[in-house]
Formats: sequence, structure tokens, C-alpha cells
Amino acid sequence: MLYEIRTYDIKPKSLGEVEKRFGEAYEQRKKLSPLAAFFHTEIGPLNQIIHIWPYKDMAERERIRGEAVASGNWPPKIGEFVLNMRTEIYIPFSFSPQITPGKLGPYFEMRTYTFAPGELPKIQKVWEKALPTRTKISPLVAVMYAEVGAVNRFTHIWAYPTLDARNETREKAAATGVWPPSAYAKKEGLPDALLVSQENKIVMPSAFSPLQ
Repeated sequence: MLYEIRTYDIKPKSLGEVEKRFGEAYEQRKKLSPLAAFFHTEIGPLNQIIHIWPYKDMAERERIRGEAVASGNWPPKIGEFVLNMRTEIYIPFSFSPQITPGKLGPYFEMRTYTFAPGELPKIQKVWEKALPTRTKISPLVAVMYAEVGAVNRFTHIWAYPTLDARNETREKAAATGVWPPSAYAKKEGLPDALLVSQENKIVMPSAFSPLQ
């Protein structure tokens, strides 16, 4: 299982038209394979759309993308609005939930951390230990590491009903003493991973996103 995360920077004031055209084209595209989620940024780097596609493996991704282009309906006709495009292939951690359709938001926090080379095993170990306490407070959508693209990165996505709920949840999580994972590592005497940078954005789903 892998996820392709495609992030497009678009022109200011174009979001409505971009989502309209994308949603219309997706009606045919989803017959080949469905989206996991489609977001636009609300807080953080503005004027971004983020679409997440699940595939069994790279071979399936290549086959389906070829079939989509051959259909003549894909990609969506949004090129006039796109300033920059980037794509990354992510592998979910073994303990990550799958991204499934449903209503969890409508506010989603996407946090992407860049770590020093060789630190991934530490991250996986500490996160697997710390997550059960954290997910009792609010649901985790996914946690996954980059395999292709900007590597030495991992992204975790959390869902909240309101921004106030996000703030309250983060306070409750910190009060447990085992979150963030670095606190758990310190408490248990485990080696903590060396992080190089951290990014954060609040995103919201489009009307056609399977995850809401």
C-alpha cells in the first residue's frame, strides 16, 4: 500500500474554479481508482490543493495513470491556474490507519517533519509506543514516510471538528506526559529522533473529497 500526495500551488482567487473543474473530471477518473482525500489549505501556505491517491503498488499507479490519460478526460483542465506542482510517494507506517471515506473533520492538520538520515527506525519505534495514548483523545488519519520525492520526511494527518477542538486536544495530549513522542522517548529512556525541520498546515476538504 502506498499513497501519492500531489501538492499544487495555484493562483490566488482561483480555488473555486479549480475545485469545480477537478470535481467534474473526477467523476470519470474515480471509476479507475478513487481519491483518498482532496484538500485545500486554510492556514499555512495558502492557495494550495492537495490530492491523495491510494495505490496497491507503483505498478498499479503507473497502469491506472496511463488508463486515465488515455481516456481523454484526465488530467483536469486546470493548467492555466497552476503555478507549481510536486508529487511524493508515501508508505504508511505499519501501525497507521488506512485513509477511508467518512466524516472526521472538517479541519485536518497535516504535519510534515524532516529528519536526519538513518533516524526513521527510531521514529517508528517511539511513535508506535506513544500513539495508543494519543489516539484515545482524537483520531489519527494517517502517519507515513516519504519513499519517493523529498525523502527523509514523514507526514501525520489529524482530524478535528473545530479549531478550538484542535487546541484543546493538543493540550490534553501534552498533559498525558507521553505526547509528543519526544516526551515519551524521554520518559522511557529511549533515543529520540533528530529532526531537521517541521512544517504544519490546516486543510479542509473539497465537496467531492471522500474524506470529509
